[in-house]
Amino acid sequence: MQVAKKYIHEHGETFPLGSTIVPGGVNFSLFCKNGTAVELLLFDNVEAIEPNETIKLDPQRNRTDQYWHIFVPGLQSGQLYAYRIDGPNEPAKGHRYDVTSILLDPYANVVAVPEKYNRRANADERKRGTPAMKSAVVDLSLYAWENDKPIERSFAETVIYELHTAGFTLNPNSNIDEGKRGTYKGVIEKIPYLKELGITAVELLPVFQFDAQDSPEGMINYWGYSPVSFFAPHQAYSSSKDHMQALDDFRDMVKALHKANIEVILDVVFNHTAEGNHGGPSFCYRGIDNSVYYLLEKDKQYYSNFSGTGNTLNANQPIVRRMIIDSLRFWVSEMHVDGFRFDLASILSRDEKGMAIENPPVLWDIDSDPELAGTKLIAEAWDAAGLYQVGSFAGDRWKEWNGVFRDDLRKFMRGDENVLSPFVTRLIGSPDIYSYRNRGPEQSINFITCHDGFTLNDLVSYNQKHNEANRENNQDGCNDNCSYNFGVEGPTDDPDIETMRNRQVKNFLALTLLSIGTPMILMGDEVRRTQNGNNNAYCQNNELSWFDWSLVDKHAELLRFTKKLIGMRLQRDMSQAQFEMTLNQLLDRSTIHWHGIKINAPDWSPNSHSIAITVESLGGKLTMHFMLNAHKEALEFELPEAPPGVQWKRWIDTSLASPDDICERKEAKPFNGRKYKVEKVGFALVFWEK
Repeated sequence: MQVAKKYIHEHGETFPLGSTIVPGGVNFSLFCKNGTAVELLLFDNVEAIEPNETIKLDPQRNRTDQYWHIFVPGLQSGQLYAYRIDGPNEPAKGHRYDVTSILLDPYANVVAVPEKYNRRANADERKRGTPAMKSAVVDLSLYAWENDKPIERSFAETVIYELHTAGFTLNPNSNIDEGKRGTYKGVIEKIPYLKELGITAVELLPVFQFDAQDSPEGMINYWGYSPVSFFAPHQAYSSSKDHMQALDDFRDMVKALHKANIEVILDVVFNHTAEGNHGGPSFCYRGIDNSVYYLLEKDKQYYSNFSGTGNTLNANQPIVRRMIIDSLRFWVSEMHVDGFRFDLASILSRDEKGMAIENPPVLWDIDSDPELAGTKLIAEAWDAAGLYQVGSFAGDRWKEWNGVFRDDLRKFMRGDENVLSPFVTRLIGSPDIYSYRNRGPEQSINFITCHDGFTLNDLVSYNQKHNEANRENNQDGCNDNCSYNFGVEGPTDDPDIETMRNRQVKNFLALTLLSIGTPMILMGDEVRRTQNGNNNAYCQNNELSWFDWSLVDKHAELLRFTKKLIGMRLQRDMSQAQFEMTLNQLLDRSTIHWHGIKINAPDWSPNSHSIAITVESLGGKLTMHFMLNAHKEALEFELPEAPPGVQWKRWIDTSLASPDDICERKEAKPFNGRKYKVEKVGFALVFWEK
């Protein structure tokens, strides 16, 4: 190791953590409780294997309690650095110190990834010799935000679009410059599409720096649920190879989306890291303080695996808890994001022994933090070890992905029996799940599809998953998809089957966007994006997962239908924007009548596959009649009697071709008669207004 020659170091300060530019140089501060020696490494370039300067921290002078700190004069923004830490290498006691490992700063805002980085070599000390990832010093004050700030739109006025930052524009048919495809700048290029679609928020799959090599050999981690850092944007999504550019590119994207009045929600992964199980690499947390950052088994050489990915972050440990809060504050205050969706959020409900606790400190810290006030908080309220908390997730502000909504709607529209009652309960905000806590009408995040599972096209085109391309013998991914292919597995030229599939896609979109709750749709569902039946495409960074822009023209009718639906959803008397009340209060004050094909005679029997609902707006000016027919033959529904001189008008009918499938309310045409025919597997909405 080299001895520092160029820089004269000083005592430094314990706060703030990470690297901070101060007058005359940079202050470094690192938490490390159990380490016995710390070295700060300075690098001239990202591909370097060994540092050009090594600064040994003096335990007497550069350590205060559990913090190692140093001030180095003369350093500037862009300086590459890392740490080496020595200490007990006793896995059975939870310690995995290795003085040969080059370690990232957990608080760094830039992670520089060498082109020759090799995860597998990094994990095996006998095969090292490739460059490691490095941290970089950053001056966050240099960026011009131009008065940008988070939008703080209510959930009641929100329509979420789950989007993969790279996959949105990687396809060559995206018709944007090659250098911008798959980047933050590529998203900017497609903002007009998002604006025209009408969504109000994008929910980005993970953009924290992740390890794309954390995947089966020969594959790539495409989704990004493999975090390396909780404070740095993913470098590969930058349009430049300059590792410093990712920060500005991300901020440019946020600023541009805000100018279009679109919020930015990040899918965040605070449940595990890319260091994996006991055989994984040490690039940060494991080499800094393994027993602090991770949940360990009784035999401490092994990791608790509530995430299903090899390790579990010790989220309610005070140091880790603070890191999570600091990360969220960073993304809100410095990066201007509007909210977060927490992957496998129930892990944050586990204590340091892995047991579920009633009032998890980290969740209440997030819920009550003043810097996060007004920020959207969404929980995937389950984990990979069976802890399922939909309806019981801790905290007052959290909204929840409603997996029950997804499953019950899929089952009913497929024609399953004994699901009518749960189905209609989902349509009215899932009061069986949420009403007892007096939650708001938008508590449920309603979705039919997301990144994990079938796309909407594949849900109506495949009865079985087809994950052979993942090289796991089709053993990965969920087996129970509640899907129905209408008679042929996969693509077909049969026009009748295609008609039914298109109709069912419209049904699902209509039900998602018109139910009580906050709707979310998956990137590309509005144009029937397919993954060829792959329901676990996490490792498919190719056209299988990318947005296929040729579908915009091919399925222009469905795209139009989706746009009209979103516009309809956001009308004041259709959304819950005017309802400043709980779900219970909304349901108590609403006028809802249930019918079957006969007025006031709903069929609640086990084999019933139809329902009609009459709903009056709170102001009493708009009356809507919803008719759902999941039978395999057409049904005629009686209509309630309209007031004298008023006629029913057709608003939506998913069995009709465009433009008759949906129209603007003001353009709806009246029809005569007291009955309306709903075709098989169809949905229709008629209305009258004063």
